[in-house]
Amino acid sequence: MNDVEAVKELTNKYAAMRSEIGKVIIGQQKVIDELLITIFSRGHCLIVGVPGLAKTLLVNTIAQTLGLSFNRIQFTPDLMPSDIIGSEILDESRHFKFMKGPLFSNVILADEINRTPPKTQAALLEAMQEKSVTNAGHNYPLPEPFFVLATQNPIEQEGTYPLPEAQLDRFMFNIWVDYPTLQEEIDVVKATTSDSDAKVNQVISQEEILRFQKLIRKIPVADNVVEYAVNVVSKTRPGTALASTEANQYLSWGAGPRASQFLIVGAKCHAALHGKFSPDIEDVKAVALPILRHRVVRNYQAEADGVSVETIINSLL
Repeated sequence: MNDVEAVKELTNKYAAMRSEIGKVIIGQQKVIDELLITIFSRGHCLIVGVPGLAKTLLVNTIAQTLGLSFNRIQFTPDLMPSDIIGSEILDESRHFKFMKGPLFSNVILADEINRTPPKTQAALLEAMQEKSVTNAGHNYPLPEPFFVLATQNPIEQEGTYPLPEAQLDRFMFNIWVDYPTLQEEIDVVKATTSDSDAKVNQVISQEEILRFQKLIRKIPVADNVVEYAVNVVSKTRPGTALASTEANQYLSWGAGPRASQFLIVGAKCHAALHGKFSPDIEDVKAVALPILRHRVVRNYQAEADGVSVETIINSLL
């Protein structure tokens, strides 16, 4: 199969996955698209939304369509690194044996990641970056593919441990889950208060996911698209030569080079999922908001003037 046929196959698989997910999840199409882009781009994402918006159900449903191993880790203030990585035990023959923790799975749902102390957060984020864990001097690779889909509650911050900006940077996307529309909520209530139970079928295999991930990396990108992506990121850095007026006025810190990399990879994937063989500037714009949202830091003036991160990013595009 050549690359053109592979892109067409990916587009068909993407449509089939959306159809299967739609059996359980009503609305939230943009959120679903961004999650699928994260997966095919070999990234991780942070899902932010108030309780009751089906964040956990969405991740569980996507895992079913992928046919991958899935583990949910409920993050709590007493969770220790060994609770997620694993630990050594003394077996029957009095030899130390490493017992793998729940992190050894393809899809990890890190529920309420901001509820656990920095030590456990750091253990998870190291695994995200290195795709392996180290215990007692031994390195253990994590299964491929490996995705961390973390959720965070934006309104209940008392007694939490917010992720530092340097650790937030490990996430490709920061996905905001908003309230459903009136009609969507009516459909949700009808579907969830009846006796019906929708069954989600596997659409794609582990081997196909790995193959599509490699395909995304091979997609060519025009120089002007790369320059546009890097230019957008450069505009977010206050006090630099390329900084925009909005960045100098409202930002205390801008995005780093990882944002430029994710913009291009995300644009490649967005283009392929929509049947295009090379991304253009519109594809960069389509993924810019969830990539930059958690990588720029507003200053006091932005908060005082009521200027949101989204408003600043849209002005840069």
